[in-house]
Parts: sequence; C-alpha cells; structure tokens
Amino acid sequence: MRSVKTFVIMLLVLAAALLVTNSPARAQSLKIGYVLDTAIQTSYKAWQRANDLWETERKAWDAEGQNKQQELQDMISEYEKQRLILSDEKKKEREAAIRTKQEALDAYTRQIYGPGGTAERKQEELLTPLTENIRKAIEAVANDGGYDIIFTMQSNLGYIRPTLDVTQKVLEYLERLDK
Repeated sequence: MRSVKTFVIMLLVLAAALLVTNSPARAQSLKIGYVLDTAIQTSYKAWQRANDLWETERKAWDAEGQNKQQELQDMISEYEKQRLILSDEKKKEREAAIRTKQEALDAYTRQIYGPGGTAERKQEELLTPLTENIRKAIEAVANDGGYDIIFTMQSNLGYIRPTLDVTQKVLEYLERLDK
C-alpha cells in the first residue's frame, strides 16, 4: 500500500513540475525510471551480508533476553512453591529479588530494543553506508542514462534532476498571492 501511495505522490509531483515549467517539448522528453527496493535488498551482496550480521546479532540479543526471562520465571516459580512456608522476612527478600530481576530484564529490553537502543544503532551502522551507496548508484545511473527522475518504490531514496526544482517559482507565486 505504501508503494502505491509513494508512486501516486511521485506522479503528482511530476505532473505539477510539468505544469509549472510550461514547456511541452521538455515534457515530451522527460525520462523517468524507478528502482524496486526489494530487488536491491535481495540482490545487493553487501546488503545481504549486513542483513545476515543483523540477524546474528538479533538472535544473540533475543537469546540473552530469553535467558533473563527464564531466570525470572524460575525465581517466581520457586517463590510460589515456598511462599506458604517462608517467614514474612524471607518473603520480602524473595519479592525484592524478583522485582530486581524484573527491573534488570526491563532495563535490558530498553537498552537493546528501546528508542536509540543497541539494535537501532547497529541497524543504522550497518545500513547507512549501504543506503548512501545505493543513493550514489541511483544518481550515477540517472546522470549516465540521462534520466530526469528516478524514484524508489518503498524508500525515500531517488533522484530528481535539479533543473526540475520549481520551489522558487512556487514561492514567487505564493508571494504574488499574498499581495
């Protein structure tokens, strides 16, 4: 659904650019291309290596989290079995230990998967250079092939020939409207 929305938006932007430039000859010679993100992700070997490394890291984080969860469950089970025979003081000690273990598990989960956590930073570390390479490749293909616009179907990458930028014309028009 998002790719269709992106496609429609790109077509609307293109139509607006054509209307504002008022150049029928230019509109007929406009060269447009698109990139399938999924094809890049499945065929770009560096992307696959990064994805494999990400999966290895994620599995290790998940295993560590599951171990911590199991330890907590074991503590709770042991406490439940012995609760009736424990003194009030021992109950409080065990409950405090369980709370501490739960807090440690929560902290671990936030540290790894929370906003700005280890997982997010690792993904950014792995994908940022690859995304930059893809952006450069798209721009090179656009320049070498004489494309005016290349857009991607899912991501925010792409290329639009700078001469098609009509932002200043729109701003000038808006200023005339305000007068």
